[in-house]
Amino acid sequence: MSKETEFAEYVDNNIRSAAGDPGFRGLSQVWVRECIRHNYAQNFTWLGRPIIQVPQDTYAYQELIWNYRPDLIIETGIAHGGSLVMSASMLAMLDYCDAVETGTVLDPKASRRKVVGIDIDIRAHNRAGIEAHPMQHKIEMIEGSAIDKGIIDQVHAIARDYDRVMVFLDSNHTHDHVLAELHAYAPLVSQGSYCVVWDSGVEDLPPDMCADRPWGKGDNPKTALHAYLADQDSASRTGADGKQLMFEIDRRIEAKLMITAASDGFLKRI
Repeated sequence: MSKETEFAEYVDNNIRSAAGDPGFRGLSQVWVRECIRHNYAQNFTWLGRPIIQVPQDTYAYQELIWNYRPDLIIETGIAHGGSLVMSASMLAMLDYCDAVETGTVLDPKASRRKVVGIDIDIRAHNRAGIEAHPMQHKIEMIEGSAIDKGIIDQVHAIARDYDRVMVFLDSNHTHDHVLAELHAYAPLVSQGSYCVVWDSGVEDLPPDMCADRPWGKGDNPKTALHAYLADQDSASRTGADGKQLMFEIDRRIEAKLMITAASDGFLKRI
């Protein structure tokens, strides 16, 4: 057994041990709940743009992108643009590593890899900040509702030119909106890739923590993703590639992170 295989097995044992420890899982859930009270996730930036993500989830971001190597990432929800910049920077890193491995000269702006971000309201100062960022050449922004048919058609048209697609859903967190986003964009996810449903952890919070929002317990991304998964068991679906469209929750990612805003939300196309 190689040292790399030995270490990988060691890590797998660590993850299984954490997943099977209800005390540790409970402490992690308490930490997530309490960090929300302090707006903890809003304290961080990625290459200078506020990212509004729990830092542990950014590890999941980079592992998913590095392991699957998408050429197109679709994100609903832009806010300050930190997530778009992170995705773009990871795609740029893939370009860089490809050039190193092949011994070719890298023209950063010649790559076809890119991120498409959709938001119903891209505020002027955020748009300006994103467009001034060195990663802007890998980012395309679309303003409008992610579940508007015109926007969906526009994104599907873009995706037709790409082979390896990943999707992150992080806009309006109501059940109906997220379910509509899943029906709209999950079919674009390539086999073996992921559709990540952020803020599914709303379902696990005390009801009063979302009292000022249109979403909350029983009406949130987690209820939507479980409805989507339940329906796929009774419906014959095909993805944009014409192959059967089936997803499963990758619980290993959540067990590895323990602290995440996407409990049950890492959906892998199988």
